[in-house]
Amino acid sequence: MKMVFAAFRSVAVGVLAAAFLPACTTNPTTGRLQMDMLSRDEEIALGDEAKGPLTEQYGGKVNDPQLQGYVAQVGMAMVPFTEADNPTLPWEFTLLDSDVINAFALPGGKVFMSRGLAEKMTNEAQLASVLGHEIGHVTAQHVDERVSASTGTQILAAGASILVGGDGGWLSQAVPMIVDAGGQGFLLKYGRDQELEADALGIRYMVRAGYDPMGSYQVQSILEEAAAEGRTPEILSTHPYPDRRREQAGRLIEGEYAFTQNNPQYQLYEDRFRSQFLSRLAAYFPAGTEAGTAYAHAAWCSICAEREAAARTPR
Repeated sequence: MKMVFAAFRSVAVGVLAAAFLPACTTNPTTGRLQMDMLSRDEEIALGDEAKGPLTEQYGGKVNDPQLQGYVAQVGMAMVPFTEADNPTLPWEFTLLDSDVINAFALPGGKVFMSRGLAEKMTNEAQLASVLGHEIGHVTAQHVDERVSASTGTQILAAGASILVGGDGGWLSQAVPMIVDAGGQGFLLKYGRDQELEADALGIRYMVRAGYDPMGSYQVQSILEEAAAEGRTPEILSTHPYPDRRREQAGRLIEGEYAFTQNNPQYQLYEDRFRSQFLSRLAAYFPAGTEAGTAYAHAAWCSICAEREAAARTPR
């Protein structure tokens, strides 16, 4: 019996190796060797399959082409600076009509952000930071890693029953793990290393597109402030560790990206964000919303800055 079991185990190990080894590739974005059991077409199909239900769960898209176009323009400004064939993915950037504070991405280039988070922002670099972070999740194939790990665990648990596909294949297993109540699916919950990696990639992309990476540092402060006010951002359930992430952003700004500080080529774009986005958001939604508050705050900051500059100007 022991000999039979040993023989079975050897065969199982051999089959497992044959199944998993071809899926181990070096990601051109991160340089890491990772197990990726989804093809490019499967990534795109997974994103297409899950985007409809997720959009619906968050109140649908904000029904304003100008606001949607602004978000898409900021996101697409960073796409050409992604690695390998990522720029040719069918990227989509969606502003969701929800007052929760959240952002997430699906494989294949589907990126989402709630207006609840957008309302908290005061400059375009903050928006670029969030979108860049989510782009980083896509290019680093973090969801793919979790699909592969989940599928691998199921395969191991099934012993020799490991043939790829089965009843519905990976896609049928993955979509329900993304699309559940509130969109907080298992596959969208990342670990510390994945979050920090996506942050670093987001800063890489926003800097390449001409944004001041200080926007990334500011976003973490926004999330911490929202949590301190008693309104825990839903994004923290899938994007934890804002203190650690802010520390990393600070180190990158002081080190690798020190050249961006006090450099006119890298901007926060406060005025453009206020005039083209926040003002529109405040007008589109009822008075008293956070969009109006953020717009007023950004306008007041601009007035203060102008007064300070005037005070320093020799007469």
